[in-house]
Amino acid sequence: MTAPSTSPDQNLPYDLVGVGIGPFNLSLAALADGVPGFRSLFLDAKPAFSWHPGLLMEGTTLQVPFLADLVTMADPTSPWSYLNYLRSHERMFKFFFSERFHIPRREYDHYCRWVAERLASCRFDAEVTALEWDEGAGAFAVVYRSSAGARTRVLARQIVLGVGTNPVIPEPLRPLLTDTHAGRVLHSADYRSHRARLAAAGDVTVIGSGQSGAEVVLDLLRHQDGDGEGGPYVRWLARTTAFAPMEYSKIGLEHFTPDYIRYFRHLPEATRERLVREQWQLYKGVSEETLGEIHDELYERTIGGGEPRAALQPGVEIVAAAADGDGYLLTCRHQQQESVFEIRTSAVVAATGYAASRPAFLDTMDDLVDWDDRGRYQIDGDYRVALDPRVSGTLYVQNAEMHTHGVGAPDLTLGAWRAATILNAVAGRTVLPVAPRQAFTTFGAPQAPESTEPASAVPSAAVTARAGTPR
Repeated sequence: MTAPSTSPDQNLPYDLVGVGIGPFNLSLAALADGVPGFRSLFLDAKPAFSWHPGLLMEGTTLQVPFLADLVTMADPTSPWSYLNYLRSHERMFKFFFSERFHIPRREYDHYCRWVAERLASCRFDAEVTALEWDEGAGAFAVVYRSSAGARTRVLARQIVLGVGTNPVIPEPLRPLLTDTHAGRVLHSADYRSHRARLAAAGDVTVIGSGQSGAEVVLDLLRHQDGDGEGGPYVRWLARTTAFAPMEYSKIGLEHFTPDYIRYFRHLPEATRERLVREQWQLYKGVSEETLGEIHDELYERTIGGGEPRAALQPGVEIVAAAADGDGYLLTCRHQQQESVFEIRTSAVVAATGYAASRPAFLDTMDDLVDWDDRGRYQIDGDYRVALDPRVSGTLYVQNAEMHTHGVGAPDLTLGAWRAATILNAVAGRTVLPVAPRQAFTTFGAPQAPESTEPASAVPSAAVTARAGTPR
């Protein structure tokens, strides 16, 4: 193996190196751009920016308003705003007359690519292979390589991990994730790559109650011809008791504010764990519009006395799966009835969400990270990870803090605010002001006037809010 190359400024540490360039680290890169004297570098193994490419179907929209772009919620004057993107593409009047508040998902991806391609701090085709604390340099050492095999080593005073999440596959389906079944058993993250093959299948089963599952179901229904006879039979299964819409009331959405994060952080760990489970609609529900479109497609099939070639079955979990001829046999359990039944299908799409995982390059830091008793990061209010006292540098994370900050962690609404919070902490000064209070709701018990700590009272009822992956 060749030694990492050196650069003229190798011995001059960056103020910040970001690993992973998804929307959250891209937000931080955009907000840091132009800060006087601040040196940052963001690395990603992909050849270019991409955001959930497997789900960028026509007609799908972002589940948050366009103001939740990379920068506006923290700095509306930034040149990297979505509105400036429109202006740069001479589309302001077109957007104005379209009266859109929720933009096409494909456009959000294009907007992010527009920003990433123009930020000098963003470097693609740069896979981080090692991260360690260099005690002699008093900095983190980051080694990354290109697809051509060139290796480079840089130093950084502070690191921010934005490596994203990985698709989750139900355990019964995992043995079927082989080349033999490629394109017939897959996660929804790969749906677009196999869309044509699935549309031509005789029977497709979609698993998962969230936005991704709903969009796959809707897309497959639209591949049926006008009378519903062509295209695949579409089956939608979910463990949840209903295909539930997201909460989208103005007060309910205040659970996506810094106020709720501060409240949630100070709750007992057991209470936080319970709330994340109870608030499943924050990230597993479906937009009301998508549910309405599915219903409209099914209703069209009943004209003239027809029946939809589809089935919607909530409250069902897959307990076993096996190849069966040219298809698959799924053993299912209805949770409320406690009954077991079988389904034969041609293909399975698991729209079963994503989960944070520990990147392999962090293995060299394992004994320096203060993991909690479940092997997760311990994260403070500024998104700093607890480290061994021997490390004078700082490690931050984005979208790996649901257990400490609540289900708003993956939500794009809070992306710019969190990036600004991290930027201020990294810089050691207020680069961008962060408002102390944003919600009308008081979370927890009223506090004494002299108190500055959020209350840690347990909420009297579970909170339901909006949902969807990706956002």
